[in-house]
Amino acid sequence: MYQQNYDPLGNVFLSTAVAAIPILVLLYFIALHPHRDQQGVRQLGISAPYAAFFGVIAAFVVSCLVFSMPVASAVSAFALGTLSGFLGIIWIVLAAMFLYTMAVVSGKFEIVKESIVHISFDRRLQCVLIAFSFGAIIEGTSGFGTPVAIAGAVMVGLGFRPFQSAVLNLLANTAPVAWGAIGTPIVTLAAVSGLDQVTLSAMAGHQLPFVSILVPFWLVATFVKMEGGTWKEAFEVWPAALVAGGSFALMQFYASGTNELHLMTDVVSGVFSVICTALFLRFVWHPKTRFLLKADREALAAAGKSTASATTDTSEWKYSYTAAQTLYAWLPWIILVLCCALWGSPEFKKYLNELFSGIKFSTTLLGSPFAGTLSLPVWDMPALHNMVQRMPPVAAVSAKPEVARFAINWLSAAGTGVFVAAVLSGLVLKLNAAQWIEAFGRTLQRMKTPVLVIGMVLGLGFLTRYAGTDAVLGLAFTSAGPLYPFFAAYLGWLGVFLTGSDTASNALFGSLQRITAQQLNLNPILIVATNSTGGVMGKMIDAQSIMVACAACYDDPKERSHALGPIFRTVFWHSIAGAAVIGVIAMLQAYVFPGMIPIPPLGK
Repeated sequence: MYQQNYDPLGNVFLSTAVAAIPILVLLYFIALHPHRDQQGVRQLGISAPYAAFFGVIAAFVVSCLVFSMPVASAVSAFALGTLSGFLGIIWIVLAAMFLYTMAVVSGKFEIVKESIVHISFDRRLQCVLIAFSFGAIIEGTSGFGTPVAIAGAVMVGLGFRPFQSAVLNLLANTAPVAWGAIGTPIVTLAAVSGLDQVTLSAMAGHQLPFVSILVPFWLVATFVKMEGGTWKEAFEVWPAALVAGGSFALMQFYASGTNELHLMTDVVSGVFSVICTALFLRFVWHPKTRFLLKADREALAAAGKSTASATTDTSEWKYSYTAAQTLYAWLPWIILVLCCALWGSPEFKKYLNELFSGIKFSTTLLGSPFAGTLSLPVWDMPALHNMVQRMPPVAAVSAKPEVARFAINWLSAAGTGVFVAAVLSGLVLKLNAAQWIEAFGRTLQRMKTPVLVIGMVLGLGFLTRYAGTDAVLGLAFTSAGPLYPFFAAYLGWLGVFLTGSDTASNALFGSLQRITAQQLNLNPILIVATNSTGGVMGKMIDAQSIMVACAACYDDPKERSHALGPIFRTVFWHSIAGAAVIGVIAMLQAYVFPGMIPIPPLGK
């Protein structure tokens, strides 16, 4: 039994500093290591696969040499992270990119782009509609990086630059994340903390709506700055930004606290935001000037046209497709939402996991049990399952050893739902054999490097979890005393950065948050929920999400591999600021507005 030691060096500061080494190594090579490219230009950050590899090596050295984790257990933990990451994240993104590529190959994606453009010709509002509102719907159905992939690819298709599209979609994929993949983070948080699920959801719904109102303005300001615009141009579209964010926030506040809708909060909020914004722009208000991309302005100048007149004259933009053609082009995305909603249903998941329950087997793999049914095989990870013990104050004295099982839920996995949606979409779009092969080949070519990086980083995250180095970093926040509500947000932020998932962060720190809240006489509902709401701000800087964005937005493999560092450096301070906003909200709710904390039902 490996018992985690949270102070192996006998000095809390030194132990914490050493525990941070793998993360610091990863960050250094991603964003700060100087090198020169083929043209001799000095750059910061190295290729993503090499950066991830150095981070993994550092994690093994720290875990095994300093924290005395058995080498076999460390290897098993890394393998579990990689395997779980493939089924839980990589499979989703692969299938989502396959669906998108089929839409492009079929030619129907051009109709999708035109229909979006005709909601608003203004590039500022396209950012809000696609990255924020549409992205929230995808987050609510599948999560785990899918909205960044899909919405990012859509924006590139509309003419936005790859770097720009990646950054904007990472910024947008924040406020909805707590209810991603049909509420999986909230369900997990309730399970590990022992608190009421709907109450935790309602608490998150009393924090994130403030952010939801802010995000559209945040997106527009960032985009306008990237395009060399002015603050005046960013502020010009405030009515539409307010409608998009405000309608989303209102529905988010309402749905998150209901038994019927709390797991579908993102979907209903995203749909409501799209409808309200589209109707507002169509019948109530539209900006007097149309903000153009640099590329648009340069093309007009090259053609001898005035960019000033082009911003107001939209008569040339005639929509040439019928309602039936538009609906047909959107069918893949409608199928995606329906399939993900179906696969997210607990009853349907249970049905799929029990579909072949009559076909059972039992054997060993690397000396460890590998058994179950055809629809749900389970492998007890060798040298790891029930062989790692979390210790107080991270876990209760009576806590059971850590479970380390790789459940191969190949039928009920969210990625399978996305893949089914992709296959159905290909059939609906009537792709021929050559188009199927082209879509499959282009997807594999685009995703091979991101798959490698995501697998390594997820393995690193699991290794730090089972070694206990993540808990050492988390404990550093618990000494904040009365300021703990503020730092509870950063603990969740750290968890998402380490694991790439708000769900995993909740599993990692949910129990610790409740224990700390009780020790400091703080409301556990507030503190535990803040783990998830603070965590959403770490989503934009985790390496997995950035690699997904690179895979979706960049066609060139070299650009894709080297884009991780520049993107990370761009979004990092946004992430820090976003977590601070959640921390301030939590502090106000703890000490100034405690009435905003929902009361759980009796007995829960």
